[in-house]
Amino acid sequence: MIRFPKQVCTALGIDVPVAQAPIGSAATPALAAAVSNAGGLGTLALTWTDPDEAVRRIREVRRRTDRPFAVNLVLDFPIDDVLDACLAEEVPIVSTFWGDPAKVAARVKDAQLIHTAGSVAEARQAAEAGVDVVVAQGWEAGGHVRGQASTLVLVPAVVDAVAPIPVLAAGGIADRRGLAAVLALGAQGGWLGTRFLTATEAATHDSYREAVLAADLEDAVHTRCFDGGWPDAPHRALRNSTLTRWEAAGEPRAERPGEGDVVATDAAGNPWHRYDDMIPVPGMTGDLEALAHYAGQSAGLLRNIAPAAEIVADLVG
Repeated sequence: MIRFPKQVCTALGIDVPVAQAPIGSAATPALAAAVSNAGGLGTLALTWTDPDEAVRRIREVRRRTDRPFAVNLVLDFPIDDVLDACLAEEVPIVSTFWGDPAKVAARVKDAQLIHTAGSVAEARQAAEAGVDVVVAQGWEAGGHVRGQASTLVLVPAVVDAVAPIPVLAAGGIADRRGLAAVLALGAQGGWLGTRFLTATEAATHDSYREAVLAADLEDAVHTRCFDGGWPDAPHRALRNSTLTRWEAAGEPRAERPGEGDVVATDAAGNPWHRYDDMIPVPGMTGDLEALAHYAGQSAGLLRNIAPAAEIVADLVG
């Protein structure tokens, strides 16, 4: 069993230092509740939901667990109405990303506030804003990536910069070895996204899960390819036909190969285009391989699908 510091667990009301990162459309209430029931911190990704849908998901988590959970909001988007709905529901933990948490810190006074930073400067800014926990996101991470430093060097630098505020580490953590490594660097726990894409409770299309499990380390590419809906935000995704064609064309910002192609349709009949900021989810049909497959370099270490509770248990002992 990994032995770990208790500060962040006490602050967040969790038993083990494992947090499920907000993996976009794959982050379901069932997943968040399962992680929380296993002693970790489950998270809902609510940036792109309306307030009514946010409330529905929060209440569904509460029907499934009485343990603490988090809601995540990306500050690069208008989130005031959704934040108001979350606070009215008295969510215990709010996590923020991609912006200055000072803009919401005063409002999140009755909940714990977590902010994800990609640099030491950004971590210091979060500490000055009064956040309760900082997530240091290394460059290896999947999805949208804020900074350029690797987890190995960023985590101890952030720990030193924001002490005594507890730090969670993100980027490259796939198993108990990775968790033990970031604890040795001074982090109080791990913030894992890619690992939970393979959880049975995640809204990950089977083809997406299979791509994650089949990936090598080099297949997770840091790019700006899938920017539809979130321009100018670098991210890490698995190499696929869209990314390969775009790179072969010289990575143009306009008139990209297949620009405007509808490559998939979701269960509600909504079209999704090549280069959209959208992952394959259950119920989709079409050329799902061409959609964004966000994943970190830790995908190269993953080889199994498992319930979230089993993933948490495997991480800590």
